[in-house]
Amino acid sequence: MNKTTKLILLGLFIAQSLVLYIIEGMLPVPFIAPGAKLGLSNLITVVALYTFPRKRDTACILLIRIILATAFAGGINAFLYSLAGAAFSFTAMALLMKTEKFSLIGVSAAGGILHNWGQVLTASLIVENAKLLLYLPVLSVTGTGTGILIGITANFTLRHLKRLPVYQRMRGQ
Repeated sequence: MNKTTKLILLGLFIAQSLVLYIIEGMLPVPFIAPGAKLGLSNLITVVALYTFPRKRDTACILLIRIILATAFAGGINAFLYSLAGAAFSFTAMALLMKTEKFSLIGVSAAGGILHNWGQVLTASLIVENAKLLLYLPVLSVTGTGTGILIGITANFTLRHLKRLPVYQRMRGQ
């Protein structure tokens, strides 16, 4: 794949991720746990992990989305929470994916859980209160559920992406 095609694809993934982030902000979230979200933009992260051969391309998509989302609808705390959650989630998903022992849904579920862990750990450091860690079990349950839903959706999306010629060229098929 040439550089122009890759740049266009990266831009499309970033745009899709940002649009999903904005749409998610408009949705009422019916969770019991305050602060819990669906993580719709993580769908693009999971799809990118399984699409781009180099993990740094996915990390680039993720980082640019966080920067742009913070610029549109957040402050420094939102940036720090998002960055920490993304770092934990991305690292876990990339490592689990590399082992080839986990399904896409399992990888996504782990990403959902660790995203919440990164955010809660960061929050407890910022407010200097370790009692926030008591919130981890509740967020782990919601993270598992949303991670599974994102994984199922990513599975479906990838099944259809694999039919596209540009996807086959990216993967060298």
